[in-house]
Amino acid sequence: MKGEPSCPRCGGRVRAPGLFSDAWQCDAHGPVHPLQPVIPPSVEGVAVVVGRARVPVWMPWPLPVGWLFSGVVSAGDERSGGRGTVVACSGPSPLGGPGELLLIAEEPGVGLGARYAGTAGPDPGPYLRTDRRPHAKVLAAGHPTPLWNMREVPADRAVFAGEASGMWLWAIVWPEQSGILLYDELVLTDLRDVGAEIDLLPLGALSPRLLD
Repeated sequence: MKGEPSCPRCGGRVRAPGLFSDAWQCDAHGPVHPLQPVIPPSVEGVAVVVGRARVPVWMPWPLPVGWLFSGVVSAGDERSGGRGTVVACSGPSPLGGPGELLLIAEEPGVGLGARYAGTAGPDPGPYLRTDRRPHAKVLAAGHPTPLWNMREVPADRAVFAGEASGMWLWAIVWPEQSGILLYDELVLTDLRDVGAEIDLLPLGALSPRLLD
């Protein structure tokens, strides 16, 4: 999909590195890792993101029954590599109707997860209810990973966040009731470790959530 890099935090235009700065610049947020154009679902598109990612590219593996891979996007450029990744999956919500899931891995300060979560960001820390027991757990690359439900997010979604492989991990689901997916210890695989099995990804239509 054609397009120009944008700010990972607000979607605004960014200026490429030049004579006076070696970083991409957003007028509102200063130096940023640019968000690359959304890549529609394809094995080739995943391979591009996986090949330059310096953070995990999380995917439920196996996918829940009836769910499909529905797009990917990353923040970073060829020089810095991918410092934030978003994988979208779509399928039937456990309580009926369509569901959407975004899994985001990013370095602190990138702000990509906060953008899709609908929070001020850039990181989930101030919004995590860590004074309570974890609200959900996933198995990320073989490691039990606690996630906390975030407060002060839009009512149409559920947002969970925690840390995995030394990076922030966000899980964002629509509608809010689909958060039940996270209560069954979803198994997440880093697609950088999958190898030839990546060709087996079941592909769906591009998720509109990636374009928000």
